[in-house]
Amino acid sequence: MDLSEKATVVVSKDQVSSDFGGEAAILNLRNGMHYGLDSVGTRVWDLIHQPRTLAELRDILAGEYDVDAPRLESDLRNLLSQLADKELVEIAG
Repeated sequence: MDLSEKATVVVSKDQVSSDFGGEAAILNLRNGMHYGLDSVGTRVWDLIHQPRTLAELRDILAGEYDVDAPRLESDLRNLLSQLADKELVEIAG
């Protein structure tokens, strides 16, 4: 999946999630599969409960984590692609 900086990402309506000590547990309501996210993934998950562009996510996370920009963008794109493949997020644009 090729995500542009202007692509908008938001959590799917077909999931429920809970925070367990800083890590997210997510249930896909369509297929009954459970997924988990580490603390950084959970931060992204929290941010996309309202629609955000890839650029917005990158800029917010760059201010919160000590990581070089190319690595951050690559990891973010990878995470969002995985979430999209599992139908846990909706991506527009």
